[in-house]
Amino acid sequence: MDDVVKKIVDSPSVALGSTIDASQKIIKSIEKDANVKRARNYWHSLGPGLTTGAADDDPSGIATYSQTGSRYGFQLVWLALFTFPLMAVVQEMCARIGLVTGRGLAGNIRLYYPKKVLYLCTLLLFAANSLNIGADLGAMVKATQLLFPHLGFTELIIGFTVLTLSLQIFTTYANYARYLKWLALILFSYILSAMSVKLNVKELLTHTVIPSITFSKEQIFLICGILGTTISPYLFFWQTSQEVEEQILHGKTSIRLREGTDKKEIKRMRTDVWSGMFISNIVMYFIIAACAATLYANGIFTINTAEDAAKALRPIAGENAYLLFAVGIIGTGLLAIPILAGSASYAVSESLKWRYGLHRKLKQAPSFYGIIIISTLIGFSLNFLGVDPIKALLYSAVVNGLVAPVILFLIIHMSSNGKIMGKWVNSTLSEILGWIITLIMIIAGIAAILSLVF
Repeated sequence: MDDVVKKIVDSPSVALGSTIDASQKIIKSIEKDANVKRARNYWHSLGPGLTTGAADDDPSGIATYSQTGSRYGFQLVWLALFTFPLMAVVQEMCARIGLVTGRGLAGNIRLYYPKKVLYLCTLLLFAANSLNIGADLGAMVKATQLLFPHLGFTELIIGFTVLTLSLQIFTTYANYARYLKWLALILFSYILSAMSVKLNVKELLTHTVIPSITFSKEQIFLICGILGTTISPYLFFWQTSQEVEEQILHGKTSIRLREGTDKKEIKRMRTDVWSGMFISNIVMYFIIAACAATLYANGIFTINTAEDAAKALRPIAGENAYLLFAVGIIGTGLLAIPILAGSASYAVSESLKWRYGLHRKLKQAPSFYGIIIISTLIGFSLNFLGVDPIKALLYSAVVNGLVAPVILFLIIHMSSNGKIMGKWVNSTLSEILGWIITLIMIIAGIAAILSLVF
């Protein structure tokens, strides 16, 4: 030991250098640990907002975005930037309503507004979601057959239907929420898919920041479809109800315990919601970009479904883009179908004062789970009744175009009402943005219906 000390004393520069190196290693280690901790805390803060945003990019949404890129190239990619704050503002209002009142959206509408309005909106929501489930189930099967051509349509669609129902009915809410959260990561397959093709970055960025519209009937209808897919009623109901489910998961099992919130909860919710909506829109951005850089650039302008886009990508963009696109369709379908069925069931159950909630077992809320089963089975049946999935999505878009402005009006009115929200009412900016979104959705709904009729 004395010899070691003597060497250090005799060689101060060496000892100092070693000390500095050791200190730098310790500092880097601490910084790494701090970054890991921050990343872990951020991941734990994500929940309903992440899964709601991810569910927005379901197979029908992917089809819409693929059509946009293949038909118009990069021209409409700016819509991803445009819809992001609009979508986030609305979903934040829904989440805040759930946190403050301790009830779902339908439960609050039932308390404060005419029941006829609620019943009509709920019925239309159930119909639109069932149509959407049918189209998404069909898309998942077709995408699976792209990867495994020997598998039969009937066997696959039965398998996917049983799987999605089983996850909702027979797993605990804590495990189910965890499953949805991890499944949301499948969305990054679309970003990777876009990264695997050659993008004209200059042209892409130009169209990102400079809006461009040709005002043709076809383009206006497609823009209406994007708005309807991005700002959709089922997301409103799901977001609110999941905030309530999270509160119940943390021990707030009664309305009295759930009423009211605090700055910490609001901050956590905003991080969650804005992160989820950002991921949703960035995925939309890259799907449009990938299809523009490959399909549009090679003269493939007609894409009807998400699986059409995957097939068309294969010879142009290569095996990696093809596989990532196909896997993404399956993953987002597994995420979106339970949310479509669940949001319809929350709306119906709260409207009719039934016991509801994914935190309950089947025997505790049979009617709630019954609606989930019926909605999913209607979607399943549509695939055997000769219903064109494209027409099903068009009808679904029309129904959502009728319902969305009404629900948006009620959401903004409730979240701006001090008697309902207390001090957690909308800011002036949020309220103004809310009414702008409502006006945009009214115009989009009318335009979509007129373009179909005429």
